[in-house]
Amino acid sequence: MAGSGERARHWQYAELPGVDLLRARYVRKTFVRHTHENFVIAAIAEGVEVFHHGGGDQYAGAGALALVNPDTPHTGRAGVPEGWRYGAVYPSPELVAEIAAETTVLRGTPGFVSPVLDDPYTVGLVHQVLRAADEGNALAADTLLRVAVTRLLRLNGGPLPRREVRTAGARTAARARAVLEDRMAGPPTLEQLAADLGTSPFALLRAFRDVYGMPPHTWLTDARVRRARRLLDEGTAPAETAIAVGFADQPHLNRHFARIVGVPPGAYQRERKGVHERAGVTERAGVRERMGVYERKNVQDARRRPSVPSGT
Repeated sequence: MAGSGERARHWQYAELPGVDLLRARYVRKTFVRHTHENFVIAAIAEGVEVFHHGGGDQYAGAGALALVNPDTPHTGRAGVPEGWRYGAVYPSPELVAEIAAETTVLRGTPGFVSPVLDDPYTVGLVHQVLRAADEGNALAADTLLRVAVTRLLRLNGGPLPRREVRTAGARTAARARAVLEDRMAGPPTLEQLAADLGTSPFALLRAFRDVYGMPPHTWLTDARVRRARRLLDEGTAPAETAIAVGFADQPHLNRHFARIVGVPPGAYQRERKGVHERAGVTERAGVRERMGVYERKNVQDARRRPSVPSGT
């Protein structure tokens, strides 16, 4: 990636739990259709990014933000020959809902209305969050992130529409998704899946695309990469992760992972390994501290307890 002028770092900062961070410059990079469990707040510093979203191509240039709600299919590529440079934060739906409840009057599940917002001020805030995380400045990183999310919700926020399963086709698509989730490592063919659900292959294909914005095989690849990320975060080796989620081998995982996440699985795991190890150490230290407090309290209680005369 370095030889092509492209570079990317995908990491987490322990003091911003549940928030992924990304700093990247891409020229020839193409992101295939995929989704995120978290919000995407991508602040474009240079160049132009084009991403397919909501039935059409969206263009985000320098000083603009590309905003994608959770579980929303989208792509990504350069809109100019020199590519694009950006920084991104991926806050969880829970964090965004918490901020919205405290700082806005939005009701329902909060989200972004427009996928592109021209707002150089918030672009600067996002890059300041990344800089603060790099410097280990927890107070600044947390403060700036909350200010950025608040501003975006006030400028471009609204309640997300509820995805309700009403039609027979939507119910079939939901059942198909559940089967694929359960049989990720050994999924059925489209024909087998349709037969098991009592429908035809093309009827299932149409219904699934209508509900989830992509065909079943594309959704399955996206879901495999999501699960791979969780396994990598837990310390599973990339080769073992590939087999566990249903890829033929690690090269297949590498290719699909990089096309969705933006970095190879090995680099992804190395950047995040220290954070998760420190989190584990902190948790174990907290358990030991609580046990120590409990033991000291028991000793103090025993000393205060009046003695019972013998022979009574």
